[in-house]
Amino acid sequence: MKSLTKSFSPTYQQRRRGLLCILFIGFIAFIWQLGSTGLVDETPPLFAAASRAMAETGDWLTPQVNGLPRFDKPPLVYWLMGIGFSIPGNVFWDPLGTWAARLPSALATICLMLALGDTIMRYPQEENFFIRRTAIIASLAFAFSPLIIIWGRIAVSDALLCSTLGICLLFQWRRYANPEGEAWWLPWIFLSLAVLTKGPVALVLSGLTIFFFALFQNDFPRILKLLKVIPGLCIVFIISSPWYLIELLIEGKPFYESFFGYHNLQRFTSVVNSHGEPWWFFLIVLSIASLPFTPFLLISIWYNFCNIFKWSKRVIKKPDKSLFEFAFFWLISVFVFFTISATKLPSYWLPATPAASILISFSLTNHIKDDFLKSLAWKITIFISVLFCAIFFSSEYWIDLLNDPEIPSFSEELTNSFLIDKAGLVFLFIALLGIIFSSRKIYGKLLILQIPLVLSHFLVVLPTFDLADRLRQLPLRQASELLLNSKNKNEPLVMVGAMKPSIHFYTNEIIVFEGRSKSAFVNVVDRLENEKRRGWEGRPIYGPNSSETALLIIDERSVEKPYWQGLRPKVLGNFGVYSVWRLNRENLERRAKALKSKGVTSTWEKPRPERF
Repeated sequence: MKSLTKSFSPTYQQRRRGLLCILFIGFIAFIWQLGSTGLVDETPPLFAAASRAMAETGDWLTPQVNGLPRFDKPPLVYWLMGIGFSIPGNVFWDPLGTWAARLPSALATICLMLALGDTIMRYPQEENFFIRRTAIIASLAFAFSPLIIIWGRIAVSDALLCSTLGICLLFQWRRYANPEGEAWWLPWIFLSLAVLTKGPVALVLSGLTIFFFALFQNDFPRILKLLKVIPGLCIVFIISSPWYLIELLIEGKPFYESFFGYHNLQRFTSVVNSHGEPWWFFLIVLSIASLPFTPFLLISIWYNFCNIFKWSKRVIKKPDKSLFEFAFFWLISVFVFFTISATKLPSYWLPATPAASILISFSLTNHIKDDFLKSLAWKITIFISVLFCAIFFSSEYWIDLLNDPEIPSFSEELTNSFLIDKAGLVFLFIALLGIIFSSRKIYGKLLILQIPLVLSHFLVVLPTFDLADRLRQLPLRQASELLLNSKNKNEPLVMVGAMKPSIHFYTNEIIVFEGRSKSAFVNVVDRLENEKRRGWEGRPIYGPNSSETALLIIDERSVEKPYWQGLRPKVLGNFGVYSVWRLNRENLERRAKALKSKGVTSTWEKPRPERF
């Protein structure tokens, strides 16, 4: 029996070919044309600007954006991006700054694809000769999740957390499956990196997964012993704690209150930035994140729930055959933790997507004995594909609902690009393949339905990124260039209305950002005179280092406000919904005094946790 099982395991050469296939797909999905578009507001430019500042100033300890410390995330993602910005000649081969900023997310996503594929090929969960197909299905289900396609190509920390935590959990399971062949310390290294990516949430998610899984397996003491939890936590502390301790020592209370108080505790216990959602929010995200293969995920979840409900008679598999159950508890841990959290964002689901991909890849195998459920999932997937096909082909009835005030011509441009029609063809292709192969008994036939998704990356995804960049970000880059070319010595730069940190990133200058309210108007005047930031301070209108004018980017909605009218600006250029003005600061001060006489007060000195 032992030799029979061994014969079903792919050889080294077969595993290598499988991993090369996954690597190639990962390259075209996440590296190809990675730097062809600009950074997407609002969060990515903050990460990119902080990383570039590290490379330029040599201060690799405290992330800084626009002259202010940025304590929202630990430093690992900034360090990795900063390495890209440190490469000589970066401004020539990476003029938009997007290769350096996005590469950590892309490479991390590819690494997790490889870890998924390698785990499934090294530890076959059933006896057949098509293990590589299951491994590739899992990698593709992960890579082409709508969430991963987006977050795997943008400059934020979510993809890096997903990867480091995902690889940690995979190696924890592998240690349980093969104690003699897997190093106990390796998962703790990756957990340390996860903690350096996004903080204590990585510890919680890892701990919950192991706790639920060990409880189900009724193997708690052995799992804790194999993982060597106490020495492992010591490794995590030794690797990840120095930055936290040094930062706390140097920055003190502002760091403690911002990182631990606001960005961790407050986000979990209260709603931040109006991101409060109902408890079932992640049920919707779960369904969208696995499209169009959500039915296969749901039957795997249902099967595991049924196994739990018959607790005394539940099926407990051998350690090296328990990946299906482990993935289920991995997914459930993410769902439970972030459902309890008061603040909810779609990106919080990313750590669950690798587990979802494993459940999808095993859904048509012998892990699920019910052929009716498998057939039902296949038919519902066909129905979903037909439904999306119909929705995309009838876009003339709903396209006008896509109303973005920053891109007034978006619906027209999207229609003229034929991207919606191409998306409809992709789902039509999936539906046709589903119908053709629905009754055929082919192992790993889910891979057939994934072929259109790979093609859609070139037909739909990348062109959509290009269109969005041209309509939304190109005007900001053009306005930034005009600011730099028009700026006089000591002349301050201001952005009013839609606060886009990409303006700071592309100008590499301190920008005074304010909103559209009357208080925002007063804030601009006060800040230009009195505010102090690292490397910058407000300048008087007259005297040494003075400036009688200010350069300002203002959007159309702000221009309509009565207090921004009648200031006699010199319009230097118009770019989309944005205009670049040169304003006389005396006119600004007179208007601010008039507003203050009516009771409008300045608010810029009040603490704002996410201020930039």
